[in-house]
Formats: sequence, structure tokens, C-alpha cells
Amino acid sequence: MPRTFRGEPEGTQAQLAIVVSRYNESVTSRLLAGALETLAAQGVRDEQIAVAWVPGAWEIPVVAARLAASGQFAAVLCLGAVIRGETTHDQHINRAVSLQLAELSVRSGLPVLFGLLTCDTLEQAIHRSGGNVGNKGSECALAALEMLHLLGQLPS
Repeated sequence: MPRTFRGEPEGTQAQLAIVVSRYNESVTSRLLAGALETLAAQGVRDEQIAVAWVPGAWEIPVVAARLAASGQFAAVLCLGAVIRGETTHDQHINRAVSLQLAELSVRSGLPVLFGLLTCDTLEQAIHRSGGNVGNKGSECALAALEMLHLLGQLPS
């Protein structure tokens, strides 16, 4: 039988950073609340969490990169909501931010979690930020804890 590595979403003593966009704050504040509630339920203390608010989703990667490079945080959770408008602006933001966060995660060796909603409508965003489809902020927090546990098992 092969050796198997599997992370579990369990508490940690590590420091965590959350970068959250103010744009669409009625949605992003719900994502943040979901993440914080989930982390607290897993035993993560408030003192272990730093929250950085940025103007919009576009600004998330630069702040996430600074936090990842600081050496102070074991994971960076990125929360935002980009909702389609009348132009293709949302597509450019979504593509650029997702690529930058993926690259940052690989480059830094840290879990950099993509908790950005990329929705067609405000209604969809509301449903994904604590409505009837769950809370992406909560899912992001669980994924961060699972990744930290998994990375702790892997060879360095």
C-alpha cells in the first residue's frame, strides 16, 4: 500500500493572515465573518489572526505577497467578491488576481487561499457568502487549516 498524505482541517498554533477587499463589503464582510467563525471553532485564537483590508480585489495580491514574504504567517487567506458588470472588466480582474495568487502560493511555499467570489450577480454572491450555498470564507478557512496540516506531513 502506498504511503498517503492527507491533511485534516484541525486547529493550529500558527499565525494566519487574511486579506479582504472592501469593494462589495456587504458581501466580503460576510466572507470574513465566516472565516473567523470557522477558525475560532477549530481553536484558532484571535491573537493568531491578522486581517488586512484592501480597496478591491485587484490589490489583494500585492498585500498577500507582502504578508507571505514577512515570514510571520503560515497561510494567507484572500477574500473578495468580483461581480460581473456591463463590461468585461470583471474577467480581467478575476484572471489576473487568480494567476497572481496561484503563483504566490507556489513561489512562497505557503498556502495562499483563493476565497474570491467570481459571480454573475449580487444574488449569487450573497448565496455564496453565507446564504443557501454556504460561505466561501468558511471553506477558505477550513482549506487553510487542512493545507497547514498536510504540509506539516510532507518532506521539506
